[in-house]
Amino acid sequence: MDEMDLMKNMRDVPSPSPEAYDRARTALHTAMAEPVDTVVRPKRWMSWTKVGVAAVSAAAVAAAVVMATTGGTVPTGPSDAALPVVVESPLVKLASAVKAAGTLPGEASLIINTKLLPDGPQLFYTVYTDKGQVFTGDSPQNLAATVAKGAAEPDSPFNAKVTAAARLAANGDVEKAKVDMITAAGNALGVGLSPAEADKAWEQAMADFEEKFRGSGKEVPARPTGEELENRINNHLFSNATHALYIAASDAEVRAGVLKLLATMKDVAIGKTDVDGQAALTLTAAPAIQGGDTTYVLTVNADNGLPIRSEGIPVKDAAEPSKPWVVNYKTARVTLADVAAGKI
Repeated sequence: MDEMDLMKNMRDVPSPSPEAYDRARTALHTAMAEPVDTVVRPKRWMSWTKVGVAAVSAAAVAAAVVMATTGGTVPTGPSDAALPVVVESPLVKLASAVKAAGTLPGEASLIINTKLLPDGPQLFYTVYTDKGQVFTGDSPQNLAATVAKGAAEPDSPFNAKVTAAARLAANGDVEKAKVDMITAAGNALGVGLSPAEADKAWEQAMADFEEKFRGSGKEVPARPTGEELENRINNHLFSNATHALYIAASDAEVRAGVLKLLATMKDVAIGKTDVDGQAALTLTAAPAIQGGDTTYVLTVNADNGLPIRSEGIPVKDAAEPSKPWVVNYKTARVTLADVAAGKI
């Protein structure tokens, strides 16, 4: 079993609730053996197909703000020769607008996610404060009681790292923010390390779990290379960035940073749609970064970047078909006092 096999087994649990992440963390530590002090995010392997925008190399993060089909060189020739077509990513443009608008008054993000299940919708409520506290509940009353008691979830270093990486991206250093986001749950893949250092990081990550692999009749997996490695790195960037969006959506800096980071990914299709009369953008992650069995679609408000919906669409001819799922999101800027008083 490797990282992608594990996440295929977890495909029908797309909700970003703390409980889901705790379960994922335990399972992935056993099968993937990333450092024990990390929190694992749902895996999504991303692709950005060209939508009238030139393809951008994943390494060319600093150039993601303006993408040109010629890589920025001006062709020589007659004066009437065609100049390079320069198109700004719609995500970067939206990120700029989000950051300029600023964060509404309040001290926390309230996220209500609704999983659409065969036996009816399931709602989950999360409050994520600007200081990093997390309060959860399965109803407004339960959430209000939890906040009133001050019964926050245990501190999450992972949450702190992904939101910090998003803020860093929002404020300009997209290159460093990208690495920070990818490695928020550890760096078993060796991002930014020399080949020798990367091999050592992988060996150290696997060492504590070698016995468990052997006991299950599995060989300790070798460090991925080539396209597989690139896909997993892109997967970490996408899943960690979207996690930051889900927990701290009403924070304008976090939201803007996530959009800028997603704009650096060369294999994500950006499209336009309409949700209940509201203009929206779709970010479609190809099956390659989902283990080959699912197409992941994130829909955000085209005016403010807030998440509206995430959806997993099974790949028709996949060797191991996934199950479809849909999660809808509602987000608000709140104060803890209002939530404790039931003003949700």
